[in-house]
Amino acid sequence: MNLNWQIKHYTELTTTEFHDLIALRIKVFVVEQNCSYQELDGKDKKSYHIICRNGKGDIVATGRILPPGISYTTPSIGRVVIEKDTRGKNIGHELMSKCVDFSLLEFGNDIITISAQKHLEKYYNHHGFKSTGKEYHEDGIPHIEMTYSPNK
Repeated sequence: MNLNWQIKHYTELTTTEFHDLIALRIKVFVVEQNCSYQELDGKDKKSYHIICRNGKGDIVATGRILPPGISYTTPSIGRVVIEKDTRGKNIGHELMSKCVDFSLLEFGNDIITISAQKHLEKYYNHHGFKSTGKEYHEDGIPHIEMTYSPNK
């Protein structure tokens, strides 16, 4: 599969890019997962966004990389999403690797914190994230706080 990856700060996104990444997030998180929540939370404006396009130019995966002090005292990664027809092709692993690499490069050799859906804990373990033991429900979905420590 021919993929094109980019990482842009919110201020660098075109209105079409922002529309399309929000549309993908809503398609998966709100419609597919049947979860009503406030998708636009103000954090996008302060974040970097990774965009993966297929050969036709459609956004098929995205995630946001947040500076320290936005969601946690550490940098964080969130809104990690892959279009349904694109799943199962290891794009999610490439997406997370690129998010972690960018975070370490942009914010230094710092711990990265995520709020992961509990059923994806093994996926995030594969990328070096470990549970902090804090489990909770967010928008009716079981979540777990996890951290990545570059020194371990």
